Amino acid sequence: MVGPSTLFHRRKHSWPPEEFITKTTLQLLDFDSAAPPPHAWRRRLNCHANILKEFTITFREAIKMVRLGIRLWSYVREEASHGRKAPIDPFTKENCKPSASQGVPLGGMGSGSISRGFRGEFKQWQITPGTCDPSPMMSNQFSIFISREGGHKKYASVLAPGQHGSLGKTRDKGISSWGWNLNGQHSTYHALFPRAWTVYDGEPDPELKISCRQISPFIPNNYRDSSLPAAVFVYTLVNTGKERAKVSLLFTWANSIGGTSHMLGGHVNEPFVGEDGVSGVLLHHKTGKGNPPVTFAISACETQNVNVTVLPCFGLSEDSSFTAKDMWDKMEKDGKFDQENFNSGPSVPSTAGDTICAAVSATAWVEAHGKCTVSFALSWSSPKVKFSKGSTYDRRYTKFYGTSPRAAVDLVHDALTHYKRWEEDIEAWQNPILRDERLPEWYKFTLFNELYFLVAGGTVWIDSASVRANENSQLQQSDLGNSDGGVDSKDQQNNRDNCDSNGIESNGEASVTDKSNGLFVDTSHVDDDVGRFLYLEGVEYVMWNTYDVHFYASYALLMLFPKIELNIQRDFAKAVLSEDGRKVKFLAEGNLGIRKVRGAVPHDLGMHDPWNEMNAYNIHDTSKWKDLNPKFVLQVYRDFAATGDYQFGIDVWPAVRAAMEYMEQFDRDNDDLIENDGFPDQTYDTWTVHGVSAYCGCLWLAALQAAAAMALQIGDKFFAELCKNKFLNAKAALEAKLWNGTYFNYDSGASSNSKSIQTDQLAGQWYTASSGLPPIFEDSKIKSTLQKIFDFNVMKTKGGRMGAVNGMHPDGKVDETCMQSREIWTGVTYAAAATMILSGMEEQGFTTAEGIFTAGWSEEGFGYWFQTPEGWTMDGHYRSLIYMRPLAIWGMQWALSLPKAILDAPKINMMDRVHMSPRSRRFSHNSRVVTHKAKCFGDSSLSCSC
Repeated sequence: MVGPSTLFHRRKHSWPPEEFITKTTLQLLDFDSAAPPPHAWRRRLNCHANILKEFTITFREAIKMVRLGIRLWSYVREEASHGRKAPIDPFTKENCKPSASQGVPLGGMGSGSISRGFRGEFKQWQITPGTCDPSPMMSNQFSIFISREGGHKKYASVLAPGQHGSLGKTRDKGISSWGWNLNGQHSTYHALFPRAWTVYDGEPDPELKISCRQISPFIPNNYRDSSLPAAVFVYTLVNTGKERAKVSLLFTWANSIGGTSHMLGGHVNEPFVGEDGVSGVLLHHKTGKGNPPVTFAISACETQNVNVTVLPCFGLSEDSSFTAKDMWDKMEKDGKFDQENFNSGPSVPSTAGDTICAAVSATAWVEAHGKCTVSFALSWSSPKVKFSKGSTYDRRYTKFYGTSPRAAVDLVHDALTHYKRWEEDIEAWQNPILRDERLPEWYKFTLFNELYFLVAGGTVWIDSASVRANENSQLQQSDLGNSDGGVDSKDQQNNRDNCDSNGIESNGEASVTDKSNGLFVDTSHVDDDVGRFLYLEGVEYVMWNTYDVHFYASYALLMLFPKIELNIQRDFAKAVLSEDGRKVKFLAEGNLGIRKVRGAVPHDLGMHDPWNEMNAYNIHDTSKWKDLNPKFVLQVYRDFAATGDYQFGIDVWPAVRAAMEYMEQFDRDNDDLIENDGFPDQTYDTWTVHGVSAYCGCLWLAALQAAAAMALQIGDKFFAELCKNKFLNAKAALEAKLWNGTYFNYDSGASSNSKSIQTDQLAGQWYTASSGLPPIFEDSKIKSTLQKIFDFNVMKTKGGRMGAVNGMHPDGKVDETCMQSREIWTGVTYAAAATMILSGMEEQGFTTAEGIFTAGWSEEGFGYWFQTPEGWTMDGHYRSLIYMRPLAIWGMQWALSLPKAILDAPKINMMDRVHMSPRSRRFSHNSRVVTHKAKCFGDSSLSCSC
């Protein structure tokens, strides 16, 4: 932990708002949070949004992967024939090429998300789980109409730059007819998730200063409001002229969930008048492909000085009865719509091929040298989550708002009446970090902005009541014998009667075992059930709660929403003890295996039917991976120690023991250290490992420590002694095989990269230090290794301005064994930085992490803001945008502010050896004890004699 006197004496990226906005304008906006904060990520609206460069594989890599590519292509086609999307599909490209144009997304977590680019485009639509459409709906805009007394000054413009290829068509009656007059040279965007400010400093009217503040309800430890699909846009208007101004702000919205959904027909718009001056339009969207419907609400709040009117329906084509051009002309002429529009009722359903939109106008008079505030809100009510294999759940927010389409009205009402309280809570959370003078400026706002993923990362948050209803429905289904991925499982019944390949006895079901309780631990004892939470590995890797990556990202949830984090661990604990015997074809080798092996931690919770059909990932058989089980044990112990939740420890302890026992099969020379199997059997799934691995071996040592510490606190002393003895033997074996006097070799094999310097080699030490456990190696070895990583993987990678490359040869050349060894992984770089901080190397840690900021977020970087990828190459080609692992920056914050529970956690002496015979050291020798212990813990009886 960094002491209070520690200062990070290093160059800081300085982003003062005065460099983007005149001091006079900042002073004029200095009220009601209208001015952007001192610390924020900033851009001018006229910045060019360059097209991003996707990674390519080398010829040598292509030769190695050709068989995999053929099998993957066949699998993608097979899934498409069933109307499903493959979890990894490198062959299908989006029509909209990704660009450096992202901004802060809208809404809370788990109810579908819509992102908003820094220039104002609403884009990156993720209303349907697992589906993301990046294309912006250019009709969704804020616009402004200004007139002065006397009528000699008038301005009308969309409040976004109009440099878009689809605009500017002559004689068009669609949105090209609107006034795209904003240059953006004097308009700036300021992002500090979950808020953003757009300041128009004299654009389009030189005498009118405008601030638009975007606010979403992402509030740590608030498990209610943080689930709401709503956002607020607060416009602050300051008139610097000598005449009062009539200002009309316009909010337009298409009845669409992205893509071509607006063209399907059957959509209906409907005006509404709510309570407390909140009124607007409901847009009822009839989704395709059997997906549940969605209702949008756009609204504004009427006050003594603000008049709200609506246009329930206008079209984008020339055939529309009221066109987009008609709407714009009406606003230019009158600055408002007809009051009787509120009485028009629902529109006629749209016809196929037509796009219908709605508009809300808010008009106010702003006195000379006066100020005014106008507030808009957007909500989208999509109460049902339907996965492609049939399971349907209610979203978390329905617990408070119900499942009616008209819940959208209540959502915008509460957003407009509660947003000031949201902001108070957000500021109370953020200010201690923002005001910490020890921290570099870039780190402060990047820390918060990387949280965008918990909204835009395809998150799904469901209500537990609907889970129980779904489980009852699942119990009635009997057709789980169908094969997956086109494999004909004719021997399904035989699988039910056999043991799995690892010798762990099946309980007689080929589908998921323990179905009587589904895949959910009973939470009736939890005081405040917060439902179940899913988030994608990435929008390109569509798998829920990918566990080897959650290992890096989970610090964010643990620090901000710990009850969600504990529930994720409960889900995986249940999954460890389950089995799914359905046949799966693994694409790397083309061999068959079973979907889920009992005792193995699943790679993910599934894709098409999460919780009920796990392991959507099918490149390798992850039951043979060496990192998943240790990562489970490490995360569980860290969460157990940090929260002090003893009931949680009791709930998951049987799974912890099972996970440790399962790993013993990979110790093939009886030295208590696991070995890798000559294929990419860990999170680096193209990077082969031979023999003992620094990465997996270190994780195993740390897991032995964590299991021993947890066993002592739970009351399983014998198991603790087993783990302690194994740790001592395994530590000696790993150091003998891998320590070279400066760092740990990549592996103990004889390949060309066996002596490579791996950035992630001390991942296990990261977790032991994060959990209050003793270091797994001597301090001198840890610091020597970290310094080697810093000197080579960081500083020899473009002078430290790109992050840490995954693999580096000891001669200073990048390890190009495979595409992953030569990549810079953003989350791994943050994790290495956190490990350095925990080891007292703060200067090196922040320099390491700053490379990710420089390459990904700064103006001279590649343009990856609010879409941080898994990684990039030395020449700036990305792989997998909008990815989970960069949330590991919160591991740095954890290292800087270890909670008291961790600092005061019981200490364990791992060096106190207890003599045991080689036979008694085996976990499997004591398997009968495990079962009995689990039953005792299940009864919460810690005093039983086992």
